[in-house]
Amino acid sequence: MNINASIIDQRLVSVVKNIRQRAYEELRIQDNKLKSLAFVYLCVKTILDLDDDDAFDCLTEGGGDFGVDAMHISEEYDGEFTVSLFQTKYKDSLEARSNFPEEGIESLINAIQYLFDPSAQLKSINKRLLVKVEEARSLIRDGYIPQVRALACNNGLKWNESAQEAIQRAQFGDQVTWEHVNHDRLVHIFRSPKFINDTLQLNGKAIVEDMEFSRVLVGKISVAEIATLIERHGERLLERNIRRYLGLQGNRINKSIHDTLTSGEKNNFYFYNNGITLICSNFSYNALQNGDYQVRVEDLQIINGGQTCITIYKTLKQPDLFHQNSQAYVLLRLYQLPRENEDLVQKITYATNSQNPVDLKDLRANDERQQQLEIDIQQLGFRYRRKRSEKSKEPTDITSGLAAEAILAVWREKPHQAKFFVREHFGKLYHSIFTAQLNGAQVIIAVQIYKMVKNRLGRPKSNEPDSVRYAPCFIAMQMGRKLLSDLNIQLEELNHRNFEAAQRLLEKNSRNYFSDAIQDVQEALRNLYGDQEISLQQLSATFRRGDLISRLPKD
Repeated sequence: MNINASIIDQRLVSVVKNIRQRAYEELRIQDNKLKSLAFVYLCVKTILDLDDDDAFDCLTEGGGDFGVDAMHISEEYDGEFTVSLFQTKYKDSLEARSNFPEEGIESLINAIQYLFDPSAQLKSINKRLLVKVEEARSLIRDGYIPQVRALACNNGLKWNESAQEAIQRAQFGDQVTWEHVNHDRLVHIFRSPKFINDTLQLNGKAIVEDMEFSRVLVGKISVAEIATLIERHGERLLERNIRRYLGLQGNRINKSIHDTLTSGEKNNFYFYNNGITLICSNFSYNALQNGDYQVRVEDLQIINGGQTCITIYKTLKQPDLFHQNSQAYVLLRLYQLPRENEDLVQKITYATNSQNPVDLKDLRANDERQQQLEIDIQQLGFRYRRKRSEKSKEPTDITSGLAAEAILAVWREKPHQAKFFVREHFGKLYHSIFTAQLNGAQVIIAVQIYKMVKNRLGRPKSNEPDSVRYAPCFIAMQMGRKLLSDLNIQLEELNHRNFEAAQRLLEKNSRNYFSDAIQDVQEALRNLYGDQEISLQQLSATFRRGDLISRLPKD
């Protein structure tokens, strides 16, 4: 028996319990197929670091799925967007000796060939997958370039040589990356962070300065030393680094790092790269030397430059590149910080990463505004999860990410930004979402409306228009408008005093609000397009641009 395979098998028991009801209601999957679906869900949630609802929304498993069990579309960045396609194969055996099947790889190849060609006709494709595919095709027609991650997931070994040959014959080039995910990788991600003690070999001079209760070292380190450091400790060095590795192909910055290290420009790498930032609880070195210090570090972590480090490691794994890059260096900043000063670590991590396209929820978790909302929401009988947690969510739990989406859609009346600007919810849009006037009652009501819409659209009725699948944020906005109208109050008047009355009214009229909101959206579409037929790609583009906001009634 493989221990890691056994760990995953045990975890799937609780996952099945958590998704059983939604699996039946939205996917009509139950009984003997639930465990397989739970494995898909676990892979998506773990690899993409999504919350429960977002992970489930990615699932496309069922008839007509083109061999794609789950699909996730990232936000556009720098003219590109990333699509993650998951195919999973789960076996009851705990021996973990089976290869990912060749026919599974061929199915993914076939899917990639057709799904991302806007002119290709798709037949016998299920609705959940079709909606996501047309969203991707709409972005492609608007000029954005898709970068595809094909993730083959199983509780066994990687695909065989024959399957690898099929991948090479497909000739997708750098636009598609292939990853194998199994029990070992999942357990590695689950594993709690451990303290890392090691020795860093620097090159040349270095500057060391004491600053109150902290110390700073600025120096130069070879890329070969970085690669060996990553090889020894892997992703455990990145536990505090809020950015996940974005891959080599398709990521402009990482590709540039790779190209520099494999070209005649490698000796200029030091000047081209912004460097890396590490923290530790203590470092020591022989100060009697003039340079080339060996620095012993305790509790080492990379908080900025993780992309650089992993790309260096992956690049230098190629034969002979360690020797060829002996003269390639990178700037290193090492901060010795007091172990008990977690707030300082948080602020440094935020400052060194806030200019990058990252998810900033964790960095805002200790913001005063978030702490105030946690207290206010708790007093109303709910729990606000401003920090990431491995604990299962209760019906009364509200994550900060869900709150931001709901508030932006329902109360700030920016439904297109709620869905398509998630990256900026805790960045540029943070202060417009979490205003000083925002209170717990407003957060809870917005989230309840948003969840009602999302849950309802997870199983749309056959007589409902296709537009509803692209319009949850717009429908939620209209429902919020109708609720305030019936309460005869302005948003700033919604607080703990009328919270229960607002809840009762929402529960009583939610069906009417929902159906009326759909009618509002359909009428706005008719005003915009007249009687012409609207394709799914057009619908996706329309809601992405927010063209309908000014055409919707404000009640």
